[in-house]
Amino acid sequence: MPIDQTASTHRALEADVDSDRIALGEEIRKLRKARAKTLADIAAATGRSISFISQLERGRAEIPISDLKRIAFSLGVPMDWFFPSKEQPPEEVGRIVRSGSRRRLGPATGGLTEESLSPDVGGEFEMFLATIKPGTTFEAPTTRGTVEEGFVVSGQLSIWMGDHQFDVKTGDSFRVYDEPYRWENPGESETVLVWVIAPPTF
Repeated sequence: MPIDQTASTHRALEADVDSDRIALGEEIRKLRKARAKTLADIAAATGRSISFISQLERGRAEIPISDLKRIAFSLGVPMDWFFPSKEQPPEEVGRIVRSGSRRRLGPATGGLTEESLSPDVGGEFEMFLATIKPGTTFEAPTTRGTVEEGFVVSGQLSIWMGDHQFDVKTGDSFRVYDEPYRWENPGESETVLVWVIAPPTF
């Protein structure tokens, strides 16, 4: 390969690396703020200094995978949250979420899987897709200062709001307005819901 072509390739690679570093820093910052975490919280989770985390969020520092795992754990997302598909056209970023590119919220444990349907974090509300296995339960025993709405795409759900129980099924929707609630999938098949929360808690 000619010398000038090699130099050009190296410059392009460095520009790509710089772009990735900046994008990662922005993603960490947006998610940290959406989770109401401070720089000190992330520094404590990684054993790094606040100054280093600040530099990282501005795309001016490299981070080892081990530290990124700790950040992901602290923010309640899987590692792949920070590595969205590069196949998405630039004009779709922040606007469109393709079905094969949804990012998972938290670990897929306890019979509940949640995938973000919002193109980005940090907006006025969060929308996600919840897939609930039969027999799975969840309880929010205290108020969270949120308004939450759900639409049952398929399956059924028993939901308790205050002293009332409601049974909803495919095509039904509901709202929980800043009150304790719990739910259960009482059926024999998965329940799929579109869930919206304002302000975001994920």
